[in-house]
Amino acid sequence: MNQYFQNMKNYLKTIDEVIANGPHKDTWESLANHKVPDWYRNAKFGIFIHWGVYAVPAYNNEWYPRAVYKQNPLHPGQDVFSHHVEKYGPHKDFGYKDFVPMFKAEKFDAAEWADLFKQAGARFVMPVAEHHDGFQMYDSNLSDWCAAKKGPMKDIVGLLKQECEKRDIVLTTSSHRIEHYWFMCGGRDFDSDFQKYLDKDGNFEYGDMYWPSYPEPFVTTSGDATTDLGSIHVDGIDPIFMEDWLVRTCELADKYQPQIMYFDWWIQIEPMKPYLRKFAAYYYNRAIEWGKEVTINYKNDAFQHTSAVRDIERGQLSDVSPFFWQNDTSVAKNSWCYTENNDYKQSFEVICDLVDVVSKNGSLLLNIGPKADGTIPEQDTKILQDVGAWLKVNGEAIYDSFPFRKYGEGPIVTEEGHFTDTKRKSFTTEDFRFTYKPNSMYVFAMKWPEDGVLKIKTFGSKVKKFNANITNAQVLGCDAPCEFIECAEHLTIISKHKVENPNLPVCVKLTID
Repeated sequence: MNQYFQNMKNYLKTIDEVIANGPHKDTWESLANHKVPDWYRNAKFGIFIHWGVYAVPAYNNEWYPRAVYKQNPLHPGQDVFSHHVEKYGPHKDFGYKDFVPMFKAEKFDAAEWADLFKQAGARFVMPVAEHHDGFQMYDSNLSDWCAAKKGPMKDIVGLLKQECEKRDIVLTTSSHRIEHYWFMCGGRDFDSDFQKYLDKDGNFEYGDMYWPSYPEPFVTTSGDATTDLGSIHVDGIDPIFMEDWLVRTCELADKYQPQIMYFDWWIQIEPMKPYLRKFAAYYYNRAIEWGKEVTINYKNDAFQHTSAVRDIERGQLSDVSPFFWQNDTSVAKNSWCYTENNDYKQSFEVICDLVDVVSKNGSLLLNIGPKADGTIPEQDTKILQDVGAWLKVNGEAIYDSFPFRKYGEGPIVTEEGHFTDTKRKSFTTEDFRFTYKPNSMYVFAMKWPEDGVLKIKTFGSKVKKFNANITNAQVLGCDAPCEFIECAEHLTIISKHKVENPNLPVCVKLTID
């Protein structure tokens, strides 16, 4: 039994003690009606950071460590398996582990990152603590394969926590560890570098970066499990791995006290349920000791309703939700991590998503992908700066706001569900989104008309959906006067505001009594 395995077993005892002695138990009944933190509801905008060893090859996307051991292309024209051989040589001589010494992060400056995040208007930041490749971006007592001991030789999460909190930015973290169970299992199927590390029984030592790389345990009704997320069925899974997942996640919580723990999609499998409940009970109990408000992000009904906060990956809702939720998406359409050929969104598309999400009682978690040397790419930086500049003008209608009874109006209806955020059609001059604060109603014109005349049907005097008295109308960031006329069929706003980009949302503040 190696020391890391013993550390894991010892930690399990602590977990049981904290649950036994705390108010939260590992049952859905005990975890139900978990309060969404006030700071989170008010923050509305955070930054996700996909950064790890996969930034070294910077090819295809963050699933490089899976695709590199699979002899089939994940995307047409991008056969990662063949690309790897052509650029780095045979897998048996150069495997994924060999990228770790190349991941030096020599230009990483947590203070510079935190300054940029502050400039972007982010209220919370979420570094990926461990992705599917099994490399931890923090200092762990459960493995040597972490950023504090190999590669950067820096506690990345710890450094970010220190600098973000200096700037009143809340630290949150994500764990994508669960898919590591099978993520790189293709390396078992041919003469790869795996053969250097397997014992005589065909197993990796506990704590090794490749451990366990079991054969894929799932079947799907159609397609590949990497894309067909909803049809996964799992017959069985090694309980040692599940215990390891639990301990790693609790260690991450204890070391850094993140105020959100985000989990990726495979946690919805049935064998995970007892471990999810244990983690939630432990985390919520620990948060009481810390004196902090915390919560968990989940997908695909992995957690029962009201026990945590639902997350929709690269997608949104079509209407206002009575329950707070989150959309996580990326500045790039093709990848969550840095690649040399990222296909970037335009800044106004990201800002439109932010407005649409907030109008429906949600939060936007926007991802960037730093380079292996620790620098944030120019285009990622520009998008963050553009969002920040827009929020400086319009932030009062975003931060601390509430959804109205209607999210808005107009012909463009957002398609609901995961992976829909690049399917939305362009907004028109008839599309509006609403947020609210006491004495103020905020109307976002999602596309500004050339004549500066807005006609908002929801607030027409005969529509009976808005009965407050409007005493003033003002375009945020504009000193020019703004006229309003309460018509029977619509509220008319007439403004002389001129815009450089009509696709960028413009906010009209209605003072109400």
